[in-house]
Amino acid sequence: MSPMRVLVTGARGYVGRAVAAELSGAGCEVVPLGCDVRSPEARDAARSVDAVVHLAALARVRESFERPLDYFDVNVAGTANLLRAEPARFVLASTAGVYGAPGVPVLSEDVPRAPASPYAASKAAAEDLVRWAAPGGVVLRLFNVAGGGDRDDTRIVTRACAAASGRLGPLAVYGDGGAVRDFVHVRDAARAFLVALGLDGGVFNVGATAASVADVVAAVEQVAGRPPAVEHHPAHPGEVRELRSDSARLRAAGWAPERSGLVELVRDQWLSESAAGSR
Repeated sequence: MSPMRVLVTGARGYVGRAVAAELSGAGCEVVPLGCDVRSPEARDAARSVDAVVHLAALARVRESFERPLDYFDVNVAGTANLLRAEPARFVLASTAGVYGAPGVPVLSEDVPRAPASPYAASKAAAEDLVRWAAPGGVVLRLFNVAGGGDRDDTRIVTRACAAASGRLGPLAVYGDGGAVRDFVHVRDAARAFLVALGLDGGVFNVGATAASVADVVAAVEQVAGRPPAVEHHPAHPGEVRELRSDSARLRAAGWAPERSGLVELVRDQWLSESAAGSR
């Protein structure tokens, strides 16, 4: 793929910073969007580049139940605004949350969507916009992105490291800690966006390593030399026991995770947590 000029929305966010660095390292000229994705200025910016990587979104699941109109306004109308510019290449960051609780442990892109929150529903609607308005557009459904100095303490790896360092109190563990989710290092996720810019349409899962909550706790203990404090609670009624990513489609397109082994991923986050604590 030849270098190109790429507008990156959300370039100052956790995933956005990694994506911008990955694209720059590949020789692309990264244009960070500094305005509201719903604005005329954002649409004009999308017209002036070779490609758009759209990461900017409201993304708090619990908050989305309180502010559903805001979530649809930003996540759906913002996507529509960028698509009106008719960019030659368009890559949307979506979420594995669009699958909801599908009743199967391994999720391929062909599993029907069943979003269970306004956030996930807004992302599903944005996906539909890409499908109808930009047939050559690419959708990346991110699973649990972690590592790389994540500052979101609601995410399990970050929260477990913070509990081990003593920066935060005990980690809440529900049931036996056996619920399995899929994780991917933020830099591996960023490389998926670079790969996506060379693809001609499609929906792709971005996941790498299946691990349980108990596995994460054990990995943090191994890396930190001490276990994170935990508080045990009853399992949530109806909790999905296992949600793993089938990322074969993206791997066939040339992507492979390099930093997403659980211990390596936890070690990377722990280094950031330790450095923050020493300042």
